[in-house]
Amino acid sequence: MSTDAGSLTTQDLEFLARPLHGFLSVAAGPLPPQPRPVWFEATAEGTIQLFTAPDSLKVRRLRRDPRASIVEAAPVGERERWVSVAGRVTVEPDGAHDLCARLAERYWDLDDPERAADLAGMLAADQVRLVLHPETVRRYAH
Repeated sequence: MSTDAGSLTTQDLEFLARPLHGFLSVAAGPLPPQPRPVWFEATAEGTIQLFTAPDSLKVRRLRRDPRASIVEAAPVGERERWVSVAGRVTVEPDGAHDLCARLAERYWDLDDPERAADLAGMLAADQVRLVLHPETVRRYAH
């Protein structure tokens, strides 16, 4: 395992560009933490972003304490590999719908009418963009 003070490497960004689920934990949540699977995007600037409803429980918790972490792991059948990012989250009012549309293309087959309808419903709802600013990055690759 290696630790880096807040920087995602080129290898991390390549790994995180895959359609993996991230498991998000927020500091103001229950003890022990109860991570939730989320879609995410690692940006060229080295942040991790995701989207959610503005009145979601995670947003309410992040407003009390902006610290969070996300872990992404390789799927079963591949050599063990994971990246864990911890830092502070900002809640951004813009960009959530664009992010949602990009992530839907990454995670779903939008030629499937049911998935396309799911995406239309998501885009019709209010969304905010959560941006995790890495302070600590840990990784393991076997």
